[in-house]
Amino acid sequence: MPHAPTSACDYDGVSFWKPDVTDNHHQRQRIISTFAIALSVTACSFTPGITPQVKPKELPTKPNPVQVSQKNLTSQINSPSQLPAKVETLNFTVPATFQGKTVYHVQPNNNEKVIALSIDDGPWPNTTLQMLDILKQNDVKATFFWVGQALQANPEIAKRVVAEGHAIGNHTWHHWYRRMDEATAKSEIDSTNELIYKTTGVKTSLFRPPGGVLNNGLAAYAKSQKDAVVMWSQTSADTDPRAKYQVFVKNVLRDAKPGSIVLMHDGGGDRKRTVQALPEIISGLKQQGYRFVTVPELLAMQK
Repeated sequence: MPHAPTSACDYDGVSFWKPDVTDNHHQRQRIISTFAIALSVTACSFTPGITPQVKPKELPTKPNPVQVSQKNLTSQINSPSQLPAKVETLNFTVPATFQGKTVYHVQPNNNEKVIALSIDDGPWPNTTLQMLDILKQNDVKATFFWVGQALQANPEIAKRVVAEGHAIGNHTWHHWYRRMDEATAKSEIDSTNELIYKTTGVKTSLFRPPGGVLNNGLAAYAKSQKDAVVMWSQTSADTDPRAKYQVFVKNVLRDAKPGSIVLMHDGGGDRKRTVQALPEIISGLKQQGYRFVTVPELLAMQK
């Protein structure tokens, strides 16, 4: 449950997070020595010690989320009061090639210039809404990887994300890095999946491990469920507290390749700089000839 802000990373009174883990040498060494993180790309950490709030027994037999017309997923939705009442079940499945596999990028047919923006750690007050406005204005669909606690705190924002046609992935309940036994890993992933379904009617086979940690039990459980463990091939590095937003833009535009998956964040802290960077990232990639797709769309384009 939300609690009073306790650190500089707390945002809008919703605090599930410890300060951002950055690329700072000393911080990175501490993380690596503890978890042997395969990648040095960074993300935020949730406050430990909170057990998942949603259990299977609490779920209704049928979902009662927001109605989404498959013909008009991009309908104008500007406030929670405008949200429809029910939803068709949306399934973000993955091709058999990627089931139970770890994915960093895709090699699209004919080396087509397609790219997927992936946005982690929300849904989040203000920031997610601002990013949704920018994405809508530019007719871009992204893939949001949600944390269970943040989803529990911001269900109406989540409904808008789905209603506007974006893809959804699972990013665990607490955003823990630590090693977990199978029961804990199962709870982290399943509780989040259940709340995603209860809130929005979405079922997803996309999973992203917090911090890119692949050896703490989470990825293994996700693979056992035939999920695709979706990593990234390039990062905006928007968790670096020292960098100006122009650096995020430069990082993405410099490293873009056909079939890239880009890492960005809408939650876990103050993401105002990411909001500033997003329009320039989109316009810069369009100028390079890229077309934006969701992660499930990208996976379907593997040659």
